[in-house]
Amino acid sequence: MAAPGLLARADDDGIPVRTPRLPAREAAERELSDPRYHQHDPNPIQRALDWLWDRLDELFHTAAGATPGGWIGLLTIAACVLLLLLALRLRLGAVRRTPTTRRTLFATTPRTAAEHRTAAARYAAAGLWSQAIQDRMRAIVLALEERALLTPGPGRTADEAATEAGRALPRHADRLRTAARIFDDVTYGGRPGTEQAYALLTVLDTDLQHARPAPATAPARSRG
Repeated sequence: MAAPGLLARADDDGIPVRTPRLPAREAAERELSDPRYHQHDPNPIQRALDWLWDRLDELFHTAAGATPGGWIGLLTIAACVLLLLLALRLRLGAVRRTPTTRRTLFATTPRTAAEHRTAAARYAAAGLWSQAIQDRMRAIVLALEERALLTPGPGRTADEAATEAGRALPRHADRLRTAARIFDDVTYGGRPGTEQAYALLTVLDTDLQHARPAPATAPARSRG
């Protein structure tokens, strides 16, 4: 029997030769490190993917074993999670569709009131009532700015313009607020414009051209 730590091999004459185990192992390791033995080994990325899939497989098997009903129970839970994610996606998508920017009256550099009136009439002749309403409202606001009844403010909203104009022209305050609401409904609310709504803004525009601001009330003097 060979002594521990020695390996037996035969020399050319068939005489057994004793080789220590440690040098033999080192020789074997050197031989196996030859690139010829590793040319078909998977690359590092493939090994990493194999390791990841092994871990996922272990995770799913563990989850299936711990879930009541095994794989059926696990699939049921996964389906519930997917339905929850879908519901959240639909809800968040609806929220994102809500306008988040400031509802400014003028999307581009404003033109003159006359130019907006001309554009509104052209749209109305073509039956494009939404566009006609938008340009008519812009004409109303610009006309008041041109008469110095409104402070020029390209970033203002239709509601802000109507509120400020209503203070200068209180007799028309309600109609101005109605016109601003029609503009917002058509521009941001997705409601189609109508001929009746456009006619309301057209009459208001005509009336405002002849309107005079309310006289400023002098502050009451205190009695001494």
